[in-house]
Amino acid sequence: MPFSFILILGFMLFALFFGAGNLIFPPMLGQMAGTNVWEANTGFLTTGVGLPLLAIIAFVFSGEKDLLSLSSRVHPIFGVIFTTLLYLAIGPFFAIPRAGNVSYEIGLSPLLKNQSGHLPLFIFTIVFFAITCLLSLNPTKIIDIVGRFLTPIKLTFIGILVGVAVINPIGEFQKPFTGYTSGVYFIGFQEGYLTLDALVAFVFGIVIVKAIKDHGAYSKKVIMVTCIKAACIAAAILVTFYTALSYMGASSVEEIGLLDNGAEVLAAVSNYYFGSYGAILLGLMITVACLTTSVGLITACSSFFHELVPKVSYKKFAVILSVFSALVANMGLTYLIKISVPVLMAMYPIAIALIFLTFLHSKFKGKKEVYQGSILLTFIISLNDGLKEAGIKLEAIDTFFSNILPMYNIGLGWFIPSIIGGLCGLLINIIAGKVKDSKTPYIGSNK
Repeated sequence: MPFSFILILGFMLFALFFGAGNLIFPPMLGQMAGTNVWEANTGFLTTGVGLPLLAIIAFVFSGEKDLLSLSSRVHPIFGVIFTTLLYLAIGPFFAIPRAGNVSYEIGLSPLLKNQSGHLPLFIFTIVFFAITCLLSLNPTKIIDIVGRFLTPIKLTFIGILVGVAVINPIGEFQKPFTGYTSGVYFIGFQEGYLTLDALVAFVFGIVIVKAIKDHGAYSKKVIMVTCIKAACIAAAILVTFYTALSYMGASSVEEIGLLDNGAEVLAAVSNYYFGSYGAILLGLMITVACLTTSVGLITACSSFFHELVPKVSYKKFAVILSVFSALVANMGLTYLIKISVPVLMAMYPIAIALIFLTFLHSKFKGKKEVYQGSILLTFIISLNDGLKEAGIKLEAIDTFFSNILPMYNIGLGWFIPSIIGGLCGLLINIIAGKVKDSKTPYIGSNK
């Protein structure tokens, strides 16, 4: 593959991951971490950049046509449940409503100066998701054109904003806030879950494989090498932007104070450097970018659910998802992020386990027992982590896990059980195979 194509593919992969929603997490992380920003940012990059690109490569490596086929390696029922939950997470439960919230927080909220209550958000979400629905019902090249032109403009403005913030910081780093004084790497590690990128990467993998094949490559080796090179390019750009945004957030507290979410931080910093006109320009670009993102997600989710339930048309699903997303968006960005954390704490470890099992697939010859053992123990621990994050703490179970599981108190208690579960599954498969062989009659026997 020519380098020019790989470069374009890398930029496309970056654009897919770097949605408007991803802009809001590094600035907030920087504000909270203060002088510990570099350690927190490293953890964030691990799950916000490393895992998504690893998931892309894993999907390409698997050779499967879609996520449903890949996750069905565990069990067909698991495949349907996990894929459905993933599409709900990257769709109407979190990512699509978040697009509307980010648009409102950056585009309209700064102009209202907190004097209008909940009504503006309600009206904004109705208009935003009505447009989303109409465009999703009749997707045209207009969305692609807007995305192609808007993305470079948006990134140029964000690049100027973070560049100015790095060269001429607002203030000095402040002391870290509560919760960010120790174990900061692992806090950043879990914050990276909020991007949803490791989950959506399985869906993006389909797009990447198609793009490479359309360019004339069908050899698995060529597709893999091309994907890895493009992933490295995308990773380098993502790391640069995320790190700069984290720095901008950490240096902003002295002047603008600690805000509620990253969208408010971004809007406040933009207003600080460029005044109200800069904030309006940023808001318009982010709003159109979020609109493009939400149309893409509505289209992808509606297509998946239509394939899953053919009796319900694509257009009906588009309307249902748009209405539901509008209702969820009215919870507000801060609350939406808060309720998404428990779900992502439960889902992400399963996705991570599936990524590594995919790479090791040939080593254990794709035995379902290995997949099932690893995923089962991972799910038991991650479900407890999700419940605990939601405020449902089962004291006896939590104490038991805390005493026996390494790294449990930093949110990685599922790691060792995931390995043990896979090994147990392999052992069960071997024993079952020997039992089966012992019961198979010898061909030459008179019995």
